[in-house]
This record gives sequence, structure tokens and C-alpha cells, in this order.
Amino acid sequence: MRRWTAGVVLAVLVGSISSPAIAGAPPDFAALSRIVAVSGYEQRLSAAISAQLQGQGLRPQRDNMDDVWVTVGKGSPHRLIVAAIDEPGYVVGAIDAQGYLRVQRLPQREPNPVFDTLSFAQPVHVVTPEGLLNGGFAGLSIHLAPGHLNPPSMSQLGNLYVDIGAHSAAAARAAGADLLEPVALAQPPITVGADDEAGASAGDRFGWEALLEAAQHLGQARTEGTTTIAFVTQQWLGGRGLARVLTELPVNEVIFVGRIVPSAPGPAGTVAGLLPGEGVLIGTTAASAAGGLPAQLMSLALRHHIAAKAVSARPPVIGGFGPRAALPPRFAALGVPTVYPVTPAETFSRSDLRKLTRLLEIYLGEPVTPMSASRDPFNAARTPSAEDNQPVLDHAAAPYATLLKTLQTMTTAYGASGHEQGARAAILSRLPAWARRRAHVDPAGNLVLHIGHAVPGVHTPSILFDAHMDEIGYQVTHIRRDGELVVRELGGFYGRYYLGHVMLVHLPDGHSVGAVLGLPSGWDRPGFKWPPALQTLNESAEAYVGTDSRAATERLGIAVGDFLTMPKTYRPLLGAHFEVRSIDDRAGDTALIETVRALGPDFARRHPGRQLTFLWATREEVGLEGAAAYAARVAKLGREPDVVFAVDMFVSSQSPLETGRYGDQPLGEGFVVRAVDLSHIDSPADVARVVSLARSHHIPVQYGITGGGNDSAVYTRYGADAVALGWPTKYSHSPAEQSDTRDIDGLSRICTVLAKDW
Repeated sequence: MRRWTAGVVLAVLVGSISSPAIAGAPPDFAALSRIVAVSGYEQRLSAAISAQLQGQGLRPQRDNMDDVWVTVGKGSPHRLIVAAIDEPGYVVGAIDAQGYLRVQRLPQREPNPVFDTLSFAQPVHVVTPEGLLNGGFAGLSIHLAPGHLNPPSMSQLGNLYVDIGAHSAAAARAAGADLLEPVALAQPPITVGADDEAGASAGDRFGWEALLEAAQHLGQARTEGTTTIAFVTQQWLGGRGLARVLTELPVNEVIFVGRIVPSAPGPAGTVAGLLPGEGVLIGTTAASAAGGLPAQLMSLALRHHIAAKAVSARPPVIGGFGPRAALPPRFAALGVPTVYPVTPAETFSRSDLRKLTRLLEIYLGEPVTPMSASRDPFNAARTPSAEDNQPVLDHAAAPYATLLKTLQTMTTAYGASGHEQGARAAILSRLPAWARRRAHVDPAGNLVLHIGHAVPGVHTPSILFDAHMDEIGYQVTHIRRDGELVVRELGGFYGRYYLGHVMLVHLPDGHSVGAVLGLPSGWDRPGFKWPPALQTLNESAEAYVGTDSRAATERLGIAVGDFLTMPKTYRPLLGAHFEVRSIDDRAGDTALIETVRALGPDFARRHPGRQLTFLWATREEVGLEGAAAYAARVAKLGREPDVVFAVDMFVSSQSPLETGRYGDQPLGEGFVVRAVDLSHIDSPADVARVVSLARSHHIPVQYGITGGGNDSAVYTRYGADAVALGWPTKYSHSPAEQSDTRDIDGLSRICTVLAKDW
């Protein structure tokens, strides 16, 4: 185990934090919100907040638990305004022999019944002293579901494995992974609708953001007595930081700023059914009502025209051993409404947060900072202006520069089934100019490229290479009166990978609007059980876009027929491994683009008589529709191909959650001849011929059985000889799909060989 001496920890914290506090500069919440602060591991955020306060000319103190506080004024009363800075997450508890990181949850008691479930198959960061390691939690592949009579639970902590692309414990440790390192979802905040904000730990963040914003003018506060503002740690671990501060400071009143925990939650986990945009929440407990502080805050809000609601709330947890620190009678909680609390879809309104900050400034007698939707300090979804204080460690070894550029372009393009415009444009952008001029779009929306032509007396097979360009997603079927979207799935996938997470609604003009997908009824109640894994297929879901009426949603530009996907980022892992949503079938698209590039504009002259067609097909995920339309059309014209090579993902069972009974072709050991799946069986002679050609050209090759279907199935009825090719991918149709660039390079190389020599 790596030894963390006090000196090393201090050097890491101080040396690697780019303080946004440059002589009075306002807080950069886009940068600060990206600092992982799992309970017990808040040191980096604590140091950044301390630096910010120092930049405002204040004199912060840090205690043995990394709480940060500032005191101004003197005498009585002594008021404490406090916010917690920690978030629930995980910490590495073990590294197994295969290189997977096993985790323990912090807090050890799950925050709600879906907390662990919503982590499966999601991208994560592992926080090391040197920086962040990219990885993803393992998940089941939907294509291999028929192989499981009793699939592993995707709701239990014991089935959470972090995959960073390592093949052994030694490789994982060499990359920087170690025990006790925090693990958190790699999900930056997004803007939902016009002025809401969503993301993992959104409700754990807004309290300290409001307090830090209000602290800019704390030195000018005109209240009587003493004021302490504090940023406390380990609130999720029993309020240990708050207990420490209350023990240290004899205070007369306390305002706790942060997520309001209602006495009885409303729909979607809301407080009293209130939605984002309805103003400030002033929480009153049974013990604090007599103290008068909630009533005083409500009076201030009314006097200054700040929308506010009084709600019944639970007091913040204050645990620990020995005599417990107690809250004084003058206590109030301040917060804002959120939906889906303590999930990756938790959403609040930045308008509410600006109101909350203004109320704090008025209460403290500070100058009021101008804030508005156009002058919003809380937009954490923007690009951080500060230098990245937690750099992502780069262990990638992918030397194929051109292929890598194409792969990144394709996997980050958006285009669900029936909405492939963005993917089609990405393909055209990466094709060489000579091929772009020859390509055309057919009536089914497929992108078609013909290379070569018939020559009298020369008899070679006409060959079609097919890869689909659509991805899974959702489509808007209805806009409800309350502004929420009713959506249905496009393609097949485990709905729990997307329900309770942030999404993008893609508009026809290429812009997108942030959204969050709802969760099944009762998700926040004790004893909740997810419906059977495949039951959500083809069931509708609801998406919240920060509005409260159909008209408001339509003003965002959203209409029935628009599609939704999850935001995605290409993330290098160890070696040549990488992770991104929609590797299926964008890696296949990439392989064909690079094949065209390798064949060159003079292919017909160098290979007279050979006729090639490259087809990037639409709507594969909803039933092979684009390829089926093309096959029927060319057959009617008498131009059906002799041979079809369908290029699509080979779903690998190289995962700690799969049986390994079939599909056990590992990443990084070559492209795969997809010999058997649910839609097609390659001719054994064709399998052997492809394998022989690959080996004779020194291209790593594998062959095997997998699940799912592929476009080759629609061509055989018209007499074509069809062979399915692919590359191994783990965690299919999830946000954390993983593949290896070497396999995709090999796939492109074998397609080039087949184009010339089959």
C-alpha cells in the first residue's frame, strides 16, 4: 500500500490545486464543482475553499477534520451559518487478480434504495494523488441476457467492479490505483432546460456554493455580534464535521444551508411536492419553531420580495461517540427544491440558488451582489476558467493517429435510430475528399459509396461492406400538460442505465436541451425493488426539462419526434482501451472509413473489375431497417451484391458479471469473425477463409459466438453470401462501453484485404 505521510498529503493538496482565488476573484464553481469530495476525502475541496476565502481577504481556519471556517465580528450573539461539502461515493477496498477495483460505499449505509443501481455501467473517476484515472463500473450486456438464467444482481454493492482497462492487479497499481482512493461518477453538471442544473451530488453542492458566494463580502457584514461561516466535512458519515465545529464554537444560533430533508418526501423525492423554480425553502424542525429563526428568515424574504416556502424538515444529523453536540433552539435550515435527490439526476434551479444567496446576504447585512440568469455565478455547467486542478492521467498507448481521430469523431457524434443526420455528417467529414464527392444518400437515409466498376471479361464478386450509423436512445412521443416529456426507447437496452440520469434532447437545428429521466414509482421508499431487467424494454419513461407547462417546454424548441441520448465523452483507459457510449456501431463506421482511405482514389485502376459498395446504414437498432430497405431496393434492380461483410460490435463476455460460457473473446487480441449470433450463422468455410487471410497478413484475429443480431441477416434472402465481422466490446449498450483501438485497426486492415483479395 502507498504510504501517505502528512508531508506528502500536504504537498499533493497544495501543489496540485490551482486556486481560483486570485486577489478577490469570484468563485469558479465550474472548477470547484468538479473536485471529487467523497465523504472522508474532502481534503482537496477543503483546501480549494480555504484558498478562495483567503483570496477574499478573509482568514480561514482548518481543523483536524478539514472543516474550514471564518469568523468576523465580536460579542453576542454568535451565529453559525454552515454547509456540508462532502458527497456520497465509493472508496477502493481491494484490487483483484484481474485488475478490477472493488469498492466500499461511503457512507456505508446506502443513501436510498437505487444509489448503487444507478452506478452500474457508468463512467467513473478514481482519484489518485497524481490525478484522475478514467474507468467505468462494469455492467451486464443486454445482448448476452439470454445466456443468463439467473443474472447477477445489478443493485448490490458486491457486484460493483471498477474497470480501468487493466488486466492484472500489478497493471492497475502501476497505473496509480491503490486502496483507499475515492471513486465517483464522472459526470460534470449540465444545464437542464433554461436555468436548472443537474448532476451527481447536485444537492450536496448548492449549499456550499451559495455560502461561498455570499462570503465574498463577509468582511462588510453589518450584523451585530459574531458571525462564523463554516464548510464542514463528513456530513454523510454522521455529521462528524458539524459536531466538531459545534464543539469548538459556542454559538447561539445555527443556519444549515443545503439539501432539505423533509419529514415526509413528496413525489420524485421532492420537499412538499415543490419543484425547482419555486423559491427558497426555509426548514423548521419541531424543536426550532419556538426559537423564531425560521420566522425571522421568512419575514426577511417577504420584505425583500424573495419567493420562499416554510417546510417541515429534519434537523441535520449530528452523530459521534460520547456526549453529542446539540443544535441551539435558534435553528433553521435553508435550501432550494430539488427533484430525484441523491441520484445522478438530482436537479435544482439556479434561479432559486440566486435567491437563496441574496437572502443570506441580506441576513448578514452585506452588499447585495447583482445576479441574474445572464449574470449567473452558479453556472457550473460551463467550461471551467481555472486550470484543471485534478488532471486526468493519460496512460493511453494508441499510435493510430488518423484512426483515433476518426474514432473520436464518430463516437461523440449523436444520432439515434431514425435521427442519423449527425452521424452521417461525421462520416462525411472523415471520408477523404474524393470519396465524399462520390457518396450519396439513398431513400432510406443510408450513406452509400461505390468504388470500382465492372470490366468485360473480368469476373470478380461484387462486395458490400455494411456498418450501421445509428445508436440507441429515446424519442419524444408526447409532451404532458405539466411540461414533462413522455419518451420511448429506440433500440434495446437496460433502462436502469439511463433512468435517473442526465440526458440531452436533440433538436432538429443541431442544438440540445438538458433533461433528466425519471425513476420508477417508489424508488425512494424502503424496500423498493427494480422491475425485472428486461421489463422496461419498450415501456415509456418521463423526462423533466425544467418546465411546468407544455407551452414552456415548447418554448425551449422541443417537439414530439425529437430524440434523446445521454451526454458522452471519449475517455482513454489503460493502453489501447477506451470507453464511450455508442462504440456500437461507430467503431464499425470508423473501420470502413479507414478502409476507404487505405484503398485510395485509384482503386479501380489498380484492381480492374472489382466492385465495392460501402453502406453506412440507418435504423439498425430498431430492426435492421436501413439495410433491409437497401437490400430490397438493389435486389429489385438486379444489383444485389455477391458477398456482404456486415461490420458490427462483437459483444464480449470478458466481464466479472458475465458467465463466460460464450463470447469470451477478450479486448486487445484482435478483430472477431462473428460466426454465430441470434440472427445469422456464417458459413464455416467463410470463417476459415477470413481467419486464414488475416493470419497470412499478420492481422490478429479471433472468432466466436455472441448475442444480438446484425445487418447480414437481411441480405441472405436475396442470395448474398454474408459474413459478419466485429471487434470485442464490453458492457454493450451502456454508458460505459469499452473497446480497444488495436482491434478496430485490425478490423480496418482485414476489410482492406477482403476488398482486394476475396
